[in-house]
Amino acid sequence: MKLVTKGRINLLLEFVLYSILYTAAFMAVESMFESFFLGRDNKILYAFLAIVVIYVLEKVLKPILVTIATPITGVTFGLFYFVINTFLLKLTDWIMGPKLDFTDIWALFVISIVLALLNLLIEKLIIEPIIRRATKK
Repeated sequence: MKLVTKGRINLLLEFVLYSILYTAAFMAVESMFESFFLGRDNKILYAFLAIVVIYVLEKVLKPILVTIATPITGVTFGLFYFVINTFLLKLTDWIMGPKLDFTDIWALFVISIVLALLNLLIEKLIIEPIIRRATKK
């Protein structure tokens, strides 16, 4: 019984960490680029909703796109993967309507690279060490 509870706490901790840190990263990237607009009336809420939409798209649509695009990704030495990320961000833009807007496709490509790098840093430097410490106890 104790293991099940501990696993649930770790999942909850992981969800909270991902939500807070990725929302903060999304807002930081929004402030870095002029062609990236996030609704001004409640920025934190729209950033969080965008992260949720991106999460769902990455779990549902991204595996299909990556599988279909494997030959192109191989030929481009993995660079096409960022095109897939760009497409998912643009799809998130379309889903969220006027509360999220990317005005320049080339800036969106750069934004997708920056978000991927930030997500990698957040994962390796912050989330994984905290989850490891929580699992040891």
